[in-house]
Amino acid sequence: MKRRQLLKTTLAGSAAAIWGESLVASAEANTIFDGILDSNISLFRWPFRRLPLDETENLVEKLRSLGVTEAWAGSFEGAFHRDLASANVRLAGECGSYSELVPIGTVDPLEPGWKRDFDACVSNLKMPGIRLFPNRHGYSLDHPMFVRLLSLAAEAGVLVQLVVTLEDVRTQSEEIVSPDVDLESLPEAMGNVPDAKVQLLNLRPRISQLTNLAEVPGLFFDTARADGTDGVASLLENTAPERVIFGSNAPFLIPEAAQIRVHEAALDPDPLLSVLRGNASKLMKF
Repeated sequence: MKRRQLLKTTLAGSAAAIWGESLVASAEANTIFDGILDSNISLFRWPFRRLPLDETENLVEKLRSLGVTEAWAGSFEGAFHRDLASANVRLAGECGSYSELVPIGTVDPLEPGWKRDFDACVSNLKMPGIRLFPNRHGYSLDHPMFVRLLSLAAEAGVLVQLVVTLEDVRTQSEEIVSPDVDLESLPEAMGNVPDAKVQLLNLRPRISQLTNLAEVPGLFFDTARADGTDGVASLLENTAPERVIFGSNAPFLIPEAAQIRVHEAALDPDPLLSVLRGNASKLMKF
């Protein structure tokens, strides 16, 4: 099947309404494009309310309709359950039923058995990355165990996804307010582990903050909370085109919204395809 026909088949339904011919035309200029890669989704139940796509089958069906052919899946259980070993096994099992899903397990470096959890994710479950929730698990980025975890991840060649927040602090219940992760110590922590690769998830980018973070080698950004019609373009401008990776934060956020924001950025073909897949594909090969 010719690439144009393949893309038209893949980018069907809802995707066509968002992208029209723009993504197909862009992809024709770049033969490595194999559909959209979403680097930021979560499986299972959000504990405080039901989400429309919190059943994996429904979420995958929606992602397929939006032209997503690969999605890096963490787990809400990773943020809220105490038994992370079991949560990671459940995540791997669920992802195994869907060719699009790549499991990204959770490690809490404050737990006594965290190294065992890390080894299980990387060696036993063959996960290419781990997802961290510092604000849920109660540690700062200057904690020595966080730096130790970065070091182990770099040695193993796996990506570290650092969740800045799961929910806007303005909508959180007063009894469980969890502020955004303080990133002030991140440059120093990563400076101690120069081979580490870290992706920030759900960061609401501020130019003043990006100025400092953009200078950190090995640090990448997702698009989930890049607000406004110029949010994605501003993120690329203030970091680097090769360090921005598409992420939707589905199902907590509506997956169409993240694609619309990228579409509204009116990017040229090369940066568009890099954001939607190319950058992520290269990152997982480091």
